[in-house]
Amino acid sequence: MSKSNDLSLKLLNHALGGPDYVRPATVYLGFFTSDPGEGVGGTEATGTGYARTAITNNATNFPAATGSTIGTKSNAVAFTGPTAGAGGWSSGANMTHWALFDAASGGNRMYKGALQIAKPVLEGDSPSVAIGAIVITED
Repeated sequence: MSKSNDLSLKLLNHALGGPDYVRPATVYLGFFTSDPGEGVGGTEATGTGYARTAITNNATNFPAATGSTIGTKSNAVAFTGPTAGAGGWSSGANMTHWALFDAASGGNRMYKGALQIAKPVLEGDSPSVAIGAIVITED
């Protein structure tokens, strides 16, 4: 897991001198065929039926962080993406990474990480991220 440069700056400014950071009410899960990095990069999936998955940003989906020396937060429910249409996504390339955004398209990347299993999303597939597969650590 890695926090984006954009989110790092927002949180640093929030903690020291403003402006205050307001967490988004909804975050959006996107899938990538390459590591999106901490800035802007990577290749987000494309294809019939692809869209980022809207996730309510609450304590049900992301319970309180735990840990005595390093805070860790993980997803408490599985998140399932939309069903791929004709031709699947990204011409059959493996989905290798996930990223959380503050918008359904464009917007700012917040966190990213590698998928537990890299595989293509073919026609009729609905990719999912298992409970506990998104692990976010702050140190």
